[in-house]
Amino acid sequence: MKKSNLDASKTSSYDFFLPENLIALYPSIPADSAKLLIYDRKTDSIKHEIFRNIGNYLDGHTIILNNTKVIKARIFGHKQTGAKIELLLNKPLPNNQFLCFIRGRVKVEDILVFDGAIAKIAKLNSDGSRVVEFFDDSFKILDFDNLLNILDKIGHIPLPPYINREDNKQDEVDYQTLFAKEEGSVAAPTASLHFTPQLLENLKKQFGTSFITLHVGAGTFKPVESENIHEHAMHSEYYHIEDDTMEIINSEKKILAVGTTVTRTIEYYHRTKKQNGECDLFLNPNNPPLRVNSILTNFHLPKSTLIMLVASFVGLEKTMELYQEAISHNYRFYSYGDAMLIL
Repeated sequence: MKKSNLDASKTSSYDFFLPENLIALYPSIPADSAKLLIYDRKTDSIKHEIFRNIGNYLDGHTIILNNTKVIKARIFGHKQTGAKIELLLNKPLPNNQFLCFIRGRVKVEDILVFDGAIAKIAKLNSDGSRVVEFFDDSFKILDFDNLLNILDKIGHIPLPPYINREDNKQDEVDYQTLFAKEEGSVAAPTASLHFTPQLLENLKKQFGTSFITLHVGAGTFKPVESENIHEHAMHSEYYHIEDDTMEIINSEKKILAVGTTVTRTIEYYHRTKKQNGECDLFLNPNNPPLRVNSILTNFHLPKSTLIMLVASFVGLEKTMELYQEAISHNYRFYSYGDAMLIL
């Protein structure tokens, strides 16, 4: 790939070919046996490691992680006509309404029937999402907490579309971080899936850890469709930052952000000083990070906002070079895949 062909503002510049066998359908076992590509910006050097040795490369960092919890957001039911329907709960809205994606044609006022819940279509959005209200069997409206109780019984873990298989019971463990606490995500903060209890404990003692909450929405998988990346309408996701984490961000401590969600949350707070709200920050080579020192992340989809975020740290040319390096060394890609540490 010639550098002269790459334009950081063009979506097509973030494309690459990935052999299908490098898409990870299952996680590494144990989790910390995953491969780790380390890129040091100071020395412009690449090293290939095993994830469990990550602590050898962190120098005085405080590690910040996302403690969101993936909910069983995928449910199957039928319309009153009997036609089958699949619904993905994306996020709660005010007044006990929910933003959802529905596989199957629906119109406003349609009733969808699930095992233990009834859904009513309140609005059709132009982006393909739907505003939905949920009720129990006696037609009493459900709030988020009550709906979660039902989803926990009837729902499925919403594996990403590129993991082309049905979810199973093991995914309820594997597609959840060790420190998942705050329910609300429809996708895992996947850079955090590589930690084992022992490794995490060792890193806590050595470097210190802190948490933010960002509830990952389905928009994380939305490809950039505009040819100019700056015309992309970035999705927004709810976040909250605890007081102790806010103090770290406001200090001059070195920060390792574990994942793109943590990076975006820290950077959004650094720019706005808002402790909670909706984060819609789009990091890319023309909008680089201002506060995060280092990032740990997985390998992302072509032409996605996530690979553009990686490029915000190292530039477009280096990003594509690192991805080709990972492919040539048979790294496993996407949610259940291997990791990269950018220092």
